[in-house]
Amino acid sequence: MRSIVTSLGAAIILLACLKSASGYGAEIIVSVPDQEMALIARGKTIARFPVSTSKFGIGDGVGTYRTPLGVMYVSGKVGDGLPAGAVIKSRIPTGEVIAPNAPGRDPIVSRVLWLRGKEDQNRNARDRCIYIHGTAEERMIGRRASYGCIRMKSADVTALYRQLPVGAVVKVVTDRLPRVPKAKVIYEYKAPDAPTEVGRPAPLVNSQESSGLGEKNAASQTRRNDRT
Repeated sequence: MRSIVTSLGAAIILLACLKSASGYGAEIIVSVPDQEMALIARGKTIARFPVSTSKFGIGDGVGTYRTPLGVMYVSGKVGDGLPAGAVIKSRIPTGEVIAPNAPGRDPIVSRVLWLRGKEDQNRNARDRCIYIHGTAEERMIGRRASYGCIRMKSADVTALYRQLPVGAVVKVVTDRLPRVPKAKVIYEYKAPDAPTEVGRPAPLVNSQESSGLGEKNAASQTRRNDRT
């Protein structure tokens, strides 16, 4: 009986650690000057990854190809179970898999985390199809090279995807990343597959929600962001 109680207690502690790393109190901070991302939970750095933000600078204007600043959150996820390098077009896997830095290729690959803005300065983020996603151009990671999205290496975005549920907070800032102590123990958490926003419809193929953009403009933004 004592061993059962001990095992149950250990399981409860582990569950609490998993929840803390799964977005409950966790957040992503993307530093534009550092071209780096930090996953922070309970005042500790869980992981840091190099990224690429827009080559056109920061902002949220439609058609500007810039990366929006401020507080956003994950509103949808695409890529459950896909192999590294799997090409994703209009949020649909094409069946093609390409190697990193394939000559002449620059598609979205591996995983997509679709962002929605929470502030006036990033209110167009979702309609602009601003993603955190894998890129075939891994040699460009660490430099400003995207068309508005936040690019990552396939291995890194796959690891991040497993950690972040819908609703996880993402902050894009013009400051350097804060000096936060590194967590001594990392408990991996598998976030729910292909979740949807609470109270909102699931992302549809070749369709987007309207918030100030007409259907034609939204479709155009989707096609443009196949190269993000």
